[in-house]
Amino acid sequence: MKDAVDRIVGVIDENGVIVSCSELSKVGNTRQGVRDELSYSADFVVSGGYTYKPIGNGPKSEYIVFVEGEDKFAERTAAILSITLSNIKSLYDEKYDKSSFIKNIILDNILPSDIYVKSKELHFTSEVTRIVMLIKFTGKNDIMPYQLVQNMFPDKNKDYVISVGEKDIVLVKELKPNYDMKQVEKIAKSIADTFGTEFYSKVSIGIGTAVDNIKDLARSFKEAQVALEVGKVFDTEKDIVSYENLGIGRLIYQLPTTLCEMFLQEVFKRGSLDALDRETLTTIQAFFENNLNVSETSRKLFVHRNTLVYRLEKIRKITGLDLREFDHAITFKVALMVKKYLTTKPVKL
Repeated sequence: MKDAVDRIVGVIDENGVIVSCSELSKVGNTRQGVRDELSYSADFVVSGGYTYKPIGNGPKSEYIVFVEGEDKFAERTAAILSITLSNIKSLYDEKYDKSSFIKNIILDNILPSDIYVKSKELHFTSEVTRIVMLIKFTGKNDIMPYQLVQNMFPDKNKDYVISVGEKDIVLVKELKPNYDMKQVEKIAKSIADTFGTEFYSKVSIGIGTAVDNIKDLARSFKEAQVALEVGKVFDTEKDIVSYENLGIGRLIYQLPTTLCEMFLQEVFKRGSLDALDRETLTTIQAFFENNLNVSETSRKLFVHRNTLVYRLEKIRKITGLDLREFDHAITFKVALMVKKYLTTKPVKL
């Protein structure tokens, strides 16, 4: 730039110090007054024989460019240098920003063969145990989810907070070698509690499985997405859902709806599931929750044991399934989950 412009040009950093200049003797000098003045000014500042302009958008820019002179040529030159250096800075930040690198990995925007090359460029440790959490915010629109989560996890060398949508934040958390999944769920709970109590904002958190290699972060992210989707269907009362704990719900979620409908027709040949009233369905739910124990279920429902046996017999007559038999109970439980899945996801093919 020194060869292209016959005037002194330079850059001031966030501390008001000249960090680069075509006249080397000026490097290290301080011009804090200019930064203070620019914070109240919209665009340019002319002072002491120089024209100053922020690099990037707005007066809160990290750097300021200056050009010798207070005329229109100095103003135009400063504007051109501001745009040029802003673009260079953006490209540099993107190239050497670890959060952008991880975002590209989890969104499958980088080739697997390029991951290791890029990680070496960034001095990024590839083989460390990490886990992905997807945090979905609902409710208040006046909070800034990204900033708030970033403040909760300030160690940018170990934990990465990435925005993947207006209300969707991804947390890539580094774990200790002897980690416990309960510790991870405890972290998720602390996030949910913080936003619930301090900001009155409801969050849902999906947790993927822990991975030991950076290239597998994309898989953990997809698992966190599935955990939230399956949780909405089968665990509607839960705010935190772990992929490892989805159980049979994960399998059902991946089945085509046509196959699910065929399964229900085969199971309930003798009578429809819809023929069961609310009281009977409550009895069934309680029976499952108490591990098919008649005595314990009747006690929890505050009904006589014979009354419960009568209800179970009624279910057998309607559906052909005796819930006191383990195989029949499994079939019925799966059928209830499939029914719920079809009701919630009627268009999935």
